Amino acid sequence: MANLEARANLEVRANLEVRERLAELIRSSGEGYAALSRRIGRNPAYIQQFIKRGVPRRLSETDRRLLALHFGVSESLLGAPDGNHDLPSPAVTLAPDDVVPPTSCFAAIPYLPSRSALPEPLIIDRQFLRRVGGGRGPALAAHLVEGDSMAPTFVAGDQILVDTHDNRSPRDGLYVIESDGALLVKRLSVNPVTRRIAILSDNAAYPSFPDCDPQRLRLIGRVFWVGRRLA
Repeated sequence: MANLEARANLEVRANLEVRERLAELIRSSGEGYAALSRRIGRNPAYIQQFIKRGVPRRLSETDRRLLALHFGVSESLLGAPDGNHDLPSPAVTLAPDDVVPPTSCFAAIPYLPSRSALPEPLIIDRQFLRRVGGGRGPALAAHLVEGDSMAPTFVAGDQILVDTHDNRSPRDGLYVIESDGALLVKRLSVNPVTRRIAILSDNAAYPSFPDCDPQRLRLIGRVFWVGRRLA
């Protein structure tokens, strides 16, 4: 009983430290709680409730990684358990060509959380990344496509790059969304009159959802690049 109580007290202290670290990161950035909540696809009160009230008790894996990406810090600072993949160090930075030393020609792009084992960070040439990334820098995340619901646009094994800052106002295009704890790649279409969202599978063998409330849609980010191996 004493050991259980001691472990519970350690967990409470650890969770409190995570909330304090996150509060300090927010203070240093000058960003408000509501804006940060919306940036990770949550309701405006989410971050404030977590920091002030401890609700939820712990950040989800997706929220933790998105926040670590946003602030450019290790996930361990935000409560990642031992053995969890941390944000690579240094984080993605897109320095001008004339100041990038030969030993720093590549950027390590961390993967979004997945139910399967996370791959090692995606290594991409910085000059190429500047051309396709459009200055997105620390907002970048990689994702490994699973399944064939979006074939032929995406097939299993495709590597995609996601702009995690583009998750507030959905527009027609390809996005990573979260549904029941899983990350899905889907095509979104916005009704120009009602602003309701259609969530579409490019593969006709899979269902689409033609009339969804945008307030209940959790956007992770917009897909802007895909790479695949050709047979």
